[in-house]
Amino acid sequence: MNRTVHCAKHGLSAPGLAFAPWPGPLGRRIFESIGAPAWQEWLAHQTLLINEHRLSPLDPAHRAFLEGEMQKFLFGGGAEKPAGYQAPEA
Repeated sequence: MNRTVHCAKHGLSAPGLAFAPWPGPLGRRIFESIGAPAWQEWLAHQTLLINEHRLSPLDPAHRAFLEGEMQKFLFGGGAEKPAGYQAPEA
């Protein structure tokens, strides 16, 4: 069964996620109010953050940083690219 949600990031209806991608109340909030396209955008941004800041998902402090950035990215608050980041030339 395909779900549709009103995506909090994009402000429009979008296909929903198949499962909560994060544990706890935040995961439920993401599942209920973030569309699959916005989640894919977050995954790309998260990869950029991990690479540019040399983060380890195993480090609790790094996970806390990523969780905060995820909330800013998905629900507002101004997630930005790392300082000095330059996109690779195509």
